[in-house]
Formats: sequence, C-alpha cells, structure tokens
Amino acid sequence: MIKTKPRLMKILVALNMSLGLTAFSTGAQATYPDKPVKIIVAFPPGSSTDTVARLMAQQMSVAFGQAVVVENRPGASGNIATTFVSKLPGDGYTLLMHSVAIAVNPSLYAKAGYDVNKDLEAVAITGVSPNIFFVHPDVKAKTLAELVALSKNEKLSYASSGNGTTTHLGAEIFFRNLVKSDIQHVPYAPATAVTAVLSGQVPVGSTSVPPVVQLAKSGKVRALAVTSSKRSSALPDVPTVAELGFKDFEANTWFALFAPPGTPADVLDKLNNEINKIALYKSVQDVFSAQSLESARMDRPAVKNYILLESQKWDKVVKQIGAKVD
Repeated sequence: MIKTKPRLMKILVALNMSLGLTAFSTGAQATYPDKPVKIIVAFPPGSSTDTVARLMAQQMSVAFGQAVVVENRPGASGNIATTFVSKLPGDGYTLLMHSVAIAVNPSLYAKAGYDVNKDLEAVAITGVSPNIFFVHPDVKAKTLAELVALSKNEKLSYASSGNGTTTHLGAEIFFRNLVKSDIQHVPYAPATAVTAVLSGQVPVGSTSVPPVVQLAKSGKVRALAVTSSKRSSALPDVPTVAELGFKDFEANTWFALFAPPGTPADVLDKLNNEINKIALYKSVQDVFSAQSLESARMDRPAVKNYILLESQKWDKVVKQIGAKVD
C-alpha cells in the first residue's frame, strides 16, 4: 500500500475541492434556470412597469425554456416589493421589476426599507422613457421659453404624476431652480395627470411621454419639450430641454430588473445578456415604440453605475426642494 505524505494529501484535497467548485460554478450558469422564475413587479397590473415586466417575462420564458411568471406586489411606491425581494435567497429564481422610483424612494421616505446600491443586485435596464412638458391648447405659450415667460407674469400651475416622481422633481428643478418661476405643483395619480390638463383643470403638465403622444399628435395638447438627452422617437419634432439652452438637464423614467443580494455573478450575467438580446427583437422594439420607450443595452457594471448616479442625483434634488411623500 502506498502511503501519501500528510502535506501532499492536503494539497490533493484542496485541488480536488477547487476543481469541484469550478465545475459547479460553470454548471450553475449552464443549467440556470432549471425551474420556473418569478418576477415581482413593484406596481399594479396595467402600470408601465408591469407592461415591461410581462414583455420581458414572455421573451425570457422562450429563451430559457422555463416558465417566467409575473406577480404584482404594489404598495408604498414600490417599497413593499423591494423590501420583500431584498430579503429573499439570492438564487436567481425570484427577481424584481421596478422603475426609477427605486432610486428616489430612499430619499423621500424616512424608512424606505432598503438601500438600492447595497441591498439588491442590479441586473439590467429594461427600458427608458423621457418625461415631457406640455400645455392645454388654450395656453398662449407655443414654446418652452414662452411658457417660462408666461409663468413669471401669470399664476400658473402644473400637473405631475405624483409627489416624489421624476415628473414632479424634474419640473421643480427646471421651473424653480433653473428659470426661477413660481409655477405651482398639483400632484395627481399617474392615470389622471394628463386628463387634468386635457380637461383644462390645470394648464400645464409634466408626465411621462406615453399617455401624451396621441393627444399631442391630434392637437388636443401642445408638447413643448422632452426631458431626455435626445429626442423621443415617438415625438421626433419635440425638442429636448437641453436643446433649448439648459445643458445636461435630464429627468427620465426608467425600468430595471434586480435580484436579491448574493445572487451568483454568472446567473446575473446570464440574465443581463439575455435582456440585452431581447431588447433587439423586432417584436419587442415594436412594443417599445408604441409605449414611447427606448432600449438601454448596458452590461452589469454600467447598469450598477447608472443606478448609483441616478440615486445620487435624485437624493440631491429631493434635499434641494424639500420634497415630501403624500
């Protein structure tokens, strides 16, 4: 019988363990997912976040050969779903679909229940939509500059999609900080902000682009500017705020997929790669176009950095204007 020296035995055991772990790690990515995946949506059915989640889930299911189901857990501007997912095991089988609110809420709520940059793994940006400044047709202003001038001479108000949303915070930064206007904010629910302007209850609106597109094209409202760094493909004739002399101004609504902390890097990379592939599908681009969404294909480090910068930006804005939740 051949005797193995104790030190050599330790080396062999360590080598075998190392090889076994490498094989397991490689196998994890190769086999994931081997059972259904669930996407928790932070907002109700029919919301923009829900629409994006169901579109992604449908395509992911085909790509993975496994069911990808959607479960809505709305409440507290998405904080309920976020806190729930942040405490789950990081196995890649329960994910979170959220909006830009996930980067804003920790600054708005005294106890949001999470830190987006520490308590979750950012997977992918699944879509980006600019916000838009628009007016009722009876408002005299034909351009954003004319609206600014009008707001300094008359008492005006604007409707947003709610306190603490980027439609509110972006408008406050523009009107109060940049152009020093005293225009008053009137918060509405997302579904009723556009209706408030359309009916003439409020002369000015600041909302996401999708519900405004057809109204602007038909002349029922007048679109003045979008808040993204480039023009919206849905309204290509409408200039950006930055184009009109306010360099670097940007206030987008975006949607992103997250995973619980501790999810293996290879699983996160596989999800990120698949989402970026899905964004190129014509069927997906057609839906995005109809929803006035743009795809944002980023690798995971870029996604993580984007969300970090967004959370820092909105934290600064919230503190500047003293925004409060309802």
